[in-house]
Amino acid sequence: MDNGRTAIVTGAGTGIGKATATKLLAQGWNTVFVGRRKNLLDEAVADAGRSAALGAKALAVACDVTKPTEVDALFAKVDKAFGRVDLLFNNAGIGFKTSTIDEVPVEVWNEVVAVNLTGSFLVARAAFAAMRRQRPMGGRIINNGSISAHAPRPGSVPYTATKHAITGLTKTLALDGRPFDIACGQIDIGNALTEMAASMQTGMPQANGTMATEPVMDPQRVAEAVAYMASLPSDSNVLFMTVMATKMPFVGRG
Repeated sequence: MDNGRTAIVTGAGTGIGKATATKLLAQGWNTVFVGRRKNLLDEAVADAGRSAALGAKALAVACDVTKPTEVDALFAKVDKAFGRVDLLFNNAGIGFKTSTIDEVPVEVWNEVVAVNLTGSFLVARAAFAAMRRQRPMGGRIINNGSISAHAPRPGSVPYTATKHAITGLTKTLALDGRPFDIACGQIDIGNALTEMAASMQTGMPQANGTMATEPVMDPQRVAEAVAYMASLPSDSNVLFMTVMATKMPFVGRG
Protein backbone atom coordinates (compact mmCIF):
# COMPACT_ATOMS: atom_id res chain seq x y z
CA MET A 1 0.00 0.00 0.00
CA ASP A 2 1.31 3.44 -1.00
CA ASN A 3 0.87 6.36 1.40
CA GLY A 4 1.60 9.19 -1.03
CA ARG A 5 -0.99 11.64 -2.37
CA THR A 6 -3.62 9.91 -4.47
CA ALA A 7 -5.79 11.46 -7.19
CA ILE A 8 -8.74 9.97 -9.07
CA VAL A 9 -9.64 11.38 -12.49
CA THR A 10 -12.81 10.27 -14.26
CA GLY A 11 -13.09 10.39 -18.02
CA ALA A 12 -9.31 9.90 -18.11
CA GLY A 13 -9.04 7.91 -21.32
CA THR A 14 -9.14 10.93 -23.62
CA GLY A 15 -9.20 14.71 -23.79
CA ILE A 16 -9.19 16.86 -20.67
CA GLY A 17 -9.25 13.88 -18.33
CA LYS A 18 -6.22 12.26 -19.93
CA ALA A 19 -4.29 15.55 -19.99
CA THR A 20 -5.08 16.25 -16.34
CA ALA A 21 -4.32 12.75 -15.07
CA THR A 22 -1.00 12.85 -16.93
CA LYS A 23 -0.16 16.24 -15.41
CA LEU A 24 -0.95 15.08 -11.88
CA LEU A 25 1.19 11.96 -12.33
CA ALA A 26 4.06 14.13 -13.54
CA GLN A 27 3.70 16.23 -10.39
CA GLY A 28 4.04 13.23 -8.11
CA TRP A 29 0.45 12.20 -7.48
CA ASN A 30 -0.45 8.53 -7.48
CA THR A 31 -3.10 8.81 -10.17
CA VAL A 32 -6.08 6.60 -10.92
CA PHE A 33 -7.21 6.83 -14.55
CA VAL A 34 -10.95 6.04 -14.64
CA GLY A 35 -13.22 5.54 -17.65
CA ARG A 36 -15.50 3.07 -19.35
CA ARG A 37 -13.01 1.82 -21.96
CA LYS A 38 -10.11 -0.09 -20.42
CA ASN A 39 -8.07 -0.13 -23.63
CA LEU A 40 -8.00 3.69 -23.78
CA LEU A 41 -7.10 3.89 -20.09
CA ASP A 42 -4.22 1.46 -20.56
CA GLU A 43 -2.95 3.55 -23.49
CA ALA A 44 -3.25 6.73 -21.45
CA VAL A 45 -1.34 5.21 -18.55
CA ALA A 46 1.39 3.97 -20.89
CA ASP A 47 1.72 7.43 -22.45
CA ALA A 48 1.71 9.16 -19.05
CA GLY A 49 4.30 6.82 -17.60
CA ARG A 50 7.02 8.48 -19.66
CA SER A 51 6.60 11.71 -17.70
CA ALA A 52 5.68 10.31 -14.29
CA ALA A 53 7.48 11.78 -11.31
CA LEU A 54 9.85 9.46 -9.48
CA GLY A 55 7.81 7.15 -7.27
CA ALA A 56 4.41 8.20 -8.60
CA LYS A 57 2.20 5.31 -9.64
CA ALA A 58 -0.62 5.10 -12.18
CA LEU A 59 -3.58 2.75 -12.05
CA ALA A 60 -6.19 2.21 -14.79
CA VAL A 61 -9.65 1.20 -13.57
CA ALA A 62 -12.60 0.64 -15.89
CA CYS A 63 -15.77 1.98 -14.31
CA ASP A 64 -19.19 3.14 -15.48
CA VAL A 65 -19.82 6.08 -13.15
CA THR A 66 -23.59 5.72 -13.56
CA LYS A 67 -23.54 2.37 -11.75
CA PRO A 68 -23.23 2.48 -7.94
CA THR A 69 -21.77 -1.01 -7.67
CA GLU A 70 -18.98 -0.16 -10.12
CA VAL A 71 -18.21 3.08 -8.28
CA ASP A 72 -18.01 1.17 -4.99
CA ALA A 73 -15.66 -1.35 -6.63
CA LEU A 74 -13.50 1.49 -7.95
CA PHE A 75 -12.98 2.96 -4.51
CA ALA A 76 -12.28 -0.46 -3.01
CA LYS A 77 -9.49 -0.91 -5.58
CA VAL A 78 -8.08 2.54 -4.84
CA ASP A 79 -8.12 1.86 -1.11
CA LYS A 80 -6.32 -1.45 -1.59
CA ALA A 81 -3.69 0.08 -3.89
CA PHE A 82 -3.05 3.41 -2.18
CA GLY A 83 -4.85 3.52 1.15
CA ARG A 84 -6.42 6.96 0.75
CA VAL A 85 -8.01 9.49 -1.62
CA ASP A 86 -6.69 13.06 -1.60
CA LEU A 87 -8.17 14.42 -4.82
CA LEU A 88 -11.09 13.70 -7.13
CA PHE A 89 -11.41 15.40 -10.51
CA ASN A 90 -15.04 14.72 -11.40
CA ASN A 91 -14.62 15.09 -15.14
CA ALA A 92 -16.62 12.40 -16.97
CA GLY A 93 -19.34 13.84 -19.16
CA ILE A 94 -21.23 13.54 -22.44
CA GLY A 95 -23.27 15.84 -24.66
CA PHE A 96 -25.74 15.58 -27.53
CA LYS A 97 -26.10 17.15 -30.95
CA THR A 98 -27.69 20.60 -31.21
CA SER A 99 -31.44 20.06 -30.74
CA THR A 100 -34.40 21.99 -29.39
CA ILE A 101 -36.09 20.40 -26.39
CA ASP A 102 -38.85 18.77 -28.45
CA GLU A 103 -36.19 17.05 -30.57
CA VAL A 104 -34.36 15.52 -27.59
CA PRO A 105 -35.37 11.87 -27.07
CA VAL A 106 -36.24 11.08 -23.46
CA GLU A 107 -33.66 8.29 -23.42
CA VAL A 108 -30.97 10.80 -24.43
CA TRP A 109 -32.01 13.13 -21.61
CA ASN A 110 -31.82 10.22 -19.17
CA GLU A 111 -28.38 9.19 -20.41
CA VAL A 112 -26.90 12.70 -20.20
CA VAL A 113 -28.34 13.19 -16.70
CA ALA A 114 -27.04 9.76 -15.66
CA VAL A 115 -23.45 10.44 -16.76
CA ASN A 116 -23.06 14.16 -16.09
CA LEU A 117 -25.08 14.53 -12.90
CA THR A 118 -25.79 11.16 -11.29
CA GLY A 119 -22.29 9.95 -12.15
CA SER A 120 -20.75 13.05 -10.57
CA PHE A 121 -22.94 12.54 -7.50
CA LEU A 122 -21.99 8.87 -7.12
CA VAL A 123 -18.25 9.41 -7.46
CA ALA A 124 -18.27 12.51 -5.23
CA ARG A 125 -20.33 10.60 -2.66
CA ALA A 126 -17.79 7.78 -2.53
CA ALA A 127 -14.85 10.20 -2.44
CA PHE A 128 -16.45 12.23 0.35
CA ALA A 129 -16.97 9.07 2.41
CA ALA A 130 -13.35 8.01 1.91
CA MET A 131 -11.96 11.46 2.72
CA ARG A 132 -14.13 11.73 5.82
CA ARG A 133 -13.02 8.42 7.34
CA GLN A 134 -9.33 8.36 6.39
CA ARG A 135 -6.54 9.56 8.68
CA PRO A 136 -5.40 12.22 8.29
CA MET A 137 -8.91 13.26 7.35
CA GLY A 138 -9.73 15.45 4.35
CA GLY A 139 -9.20 15.94 0.65
CA ARG A 140 -10.37 17.94 -2.35
CA ILE A 141 -13.08 17.45 -4.97
CA ILE A 142 -12.95 19.39 -8.25
CA ASN A 143 -16.00 19.25 -10.50
CA ASN A 144 -15.93 19.94 -14.24
CA GLY A 145 -18.69 22.49 -14.65
CA SER A 146 -18.14 23.94 -18.15
CA ILE A 147 -19.01 27.39 -19.52
CA SER A 148 -22.46 25.81 -19.90
CA ALA A 149 -22.80 26.06 -16.12
CA HIS A 150 -23.14 29.82 -16.75
CA ALA A 151 -24.57 30.28 -20.25
CA PRO A 152 -26.12 27.81 -22.70
CA ARG A 153 -25.39 27.24 -26.32
CA PRO A 154 -28.46 27.10 -28.56
CA GLY A 155 -30.06 23.66 -28.53
CA SER A 156 -28.25 22.23 -25.52
CA VAL A 157 -30.96 21.50 -22.94
CA PRO A 158 -29.62 18.18 -21.50
CA TYR A 159 -25.99 19.27 -21.25
CA THR A 160 -26.69 22.77 -19.96
CA ALA A 161 -29.23 21.59 -17.37
CA THR A 162 -26.77 19.07 -15.93
CA LYS A 163 -23.92 21.57 -15.84
CA HIS A 164 -26.06 24.14 -14.01
CA ALA A 165 -26.84 21.36 -11.53
CA ILE A 166 -23.13 20.66 -11.05
CA THR A 167 -22.79 24.20 -9.68
CA GLY A 168 -25.32 23.34 -6.97
CA LEU A 169 -23.42 20.16 -6.20
CA THR A 170 -20.16 22.09 -5.92
CA LYS A 171 -21.56 24.74 -3.57
CA THR A 172 -23.20 22.18 -1.30
CA LEU A 173 -20.12 19.98 -1.10
CA ALA A 174 -17.98 23.03 -0.33
CA LEU A 175 -20.30 23.75 2.60
CA ASP A 176 -20.83 20.19 3.81
CA GLY A 177 -17.14 19.37 3.58
CA ARG A 178 -16.02 22.03 6.06
CA PRO A 179 -16.24 19.89 9.24
CA PHE A 180 -14.21 17.17 7.53
CA ASP A 181 -11.47 19.26 5.87
CA ILE A 182 -12.90 18.45 2.43
CA ALA A 183 -12.64 21.32 -0.05
CA CYS A 184 -14.72 21.43 -3.22
CA GLY A 185 -14.26 23.65 -6.26
CA GLN A 186 -15.37 23.83 -9.87
CA ILE A 187 -13.51 24.47 -13.10
CA ASP A 188 -15.58 25.91 -15.94
CA ILE A 189 -13.92 25.18 -19.27
CA GLY A 190 -14.50 26.97 -22.53
CA ASN A 191 -13.46 25.57 -25.90
CA ALA A 192 -10.65 23.18 -25.02
CA LEU A 193 -9.81 21.37 -28.25
CA THR A 194 -10.80 17.76 -27.56
CA GLU A 195 -12.58 15.17 -29.71
CA MET A 196 -15.83 16.26 -28.09
CA ALA A 197 -15.21 19.88 -29.12
CA ALA A 198 -13.82 19.30 -32.63
CA SER A 199 -16.89 20.94 -34.19
CA MET A 200 -15.70 24.29 -32.80
CA GLN A 201 -13.40 24.51 -35.80
CA THR A 202 -16.05 23.68 -38.40
CA GLY A 203 -18.89 25.84 -37.12
CA MET A 204 -21.08 26.18 -34.05
CA PRO A 205 -24.59 27.66 -33.82
CA GLN A 206 -24.60 31.14 -32.31
CA ALA A 207 -27.29 32.93 -30.31
CA ASN A 208 -28.05 35.23 -33.26
CA GLY A 209 -28.91 32.28 -35.49
CA THR A 210 -25.66 32.20 -37.46
CA MET A 211 -22.95 29.51 -37.63
CA ALA A 212 -19.37 30.42 -36.79
CA THR A 213 -16.04 28.79 -36.07
CA GLU A 214 -14.77 29.54 -32.58
CA PRO A 215 -11.31 29.99 -31.06
CA VAL A 216 -10.02 27.01 -29.11
CA MET A 217 -7.26 26.30 -26.60
CA ASP A 218 -4.96 23.41 -25.75
CA PRO A 219 -6.39 21.00 -23.10
CA GLN A 220 -3.02 21.33 -21.34
CA ARG A 221 -4.17 24.72 -20.07
CA VAL A 222 -7.00 22.96 -18.26
CA ALA A 223 -4.64 20.34 -16.84
CA GLU A 224 -2.40 23.10 -15.50
CA ALA A 225 -5.36 24.88 -13.92
CA VAL A 226 -6.64 21.73 -12.20
CA ALA A 227 -3.12 20.96 -10.97
CA TYR A 228 -2.96 24.45 -9.46
CA MET A 229 -6.29 24.00 -7.69
CA ALA A 230 -5.10 20.63 -6.42
CA SER A 231 -1.83 22.08 -5.13
CA LEU A 232 -3.43 24.42 -2.60
CA PRO A 233 -3.11 23.71 1.12
CA SER A 234 -6.22 22.49 2.91
CA ASP A 235 -6.98 25.95 4.31
CA SER A 236 -7.44 27.43 0.79
CA ASN A 237 -9.86 26.69 -2.03
CA VAL A 238 -10.63 27.90 -5.54
CA LEU A 239 -14.42 27.73 -5.44
CA PHE A 240 -14.87 28.61 -9.14
CA MET A 241 -12.36 29.03 -11.93
CA THR A 242 -13.09 29.78 -15.59
CA VAL A 243 -10.45 28.71 -18.12
CA MET A 244 -11.37 29.56 -21.69
CA ALA A 245 -10.07 30.35 -25.12
CA THR A 246 -9.40 34.08 -24.88
CA LYS A 247 -11.52 35.10 -27.88
CA MET A 248 -14.40 32.64 -27.60
CA PRO A 249 -17.88 34.21 -27.71
CA PHE A 250 -18.80 34.19 -24.03
CA VAL A 251 -18.32 37.60 -22.41
CA GLY A 252 -19.86 40.76 -23.78
CA ARG A 253 -21.87 40.36 -26.96
CA GLY A 254 -19.59 37.71 -28.47
